[in-house]
Amino acid sequence: MTNSYYWSDDWSEEFYVELAKAGFISTTHETKDGLILLPELQNDYAILDFKNLHISQKVKKLMSVKSYEFKISSRFNEVVDKFSTHHKYNWLKGEYAELIKSLYLHNEKREDFKIVSFELVDKNSNELIAGELGYIIGKTYTSLSGFSSREKRYANYGTLQLVLLAKQLQKSGFEFWNFGHPHMEYKKRLGCQTYSRSDFLKRWDSATQTS
Repeated sequence: MTNSYYWSDDWSEEFYVELAKAGFISTTHETKDGLILLPELQNDYAILDFKNLHISQKVKKLMSVKSYEFKISSRFNEVVDKFSTHHKYNWLKGEYAELIKSLYLHNEKREDFKIVSFELVDKNSNELIAGELGYIIGKTYTSLSGFSSREKRYANYGTLQLVLLAKQLQKSGFEFWNFGHPHMEYKKRLGCQTYSRSDFLKRWDSATQTS
């Protein structure tokens, strides 16, 4: 319980799913010998309980305009591919990106683990404004990565996508949203609270074992 980061060169779907079920969130690391999987059992986690969701006035205004569509796994591969152009450091690449796409194709084979994407799309232009990738285990949703357009006309749409997703998860009966690392300010503004590893795992085990 004193370690957090591990590494592996096992890119199998079965290994990845077992890591996720145990509470690990996996990224990658580039080495001289190639890409390795970097599972992390974090020291602390950001958790959003939906009763704590905070919606800013700017986002409330965008919600009333309705110039967008919120979709689920309608442009999955596009969301995965967008990370490479939107993030200076993109860990979701190479073997990892292929693994995620393969897991998505095999969603129907698993009842206890689902890879999903969420998209915010401009109604008029059909442009992908913001996207989110993660997985569902039991009554939990865990974020892996996300992006939003940097165009000025889409200011605050990234936060809008997060709020709409939170509302969708709450409506669907999820217990909480696992945001991973708690150190980003936007997570606190959204209403996330920080849990130590031991406290997180207690909630995680309870919520992920519920069918």
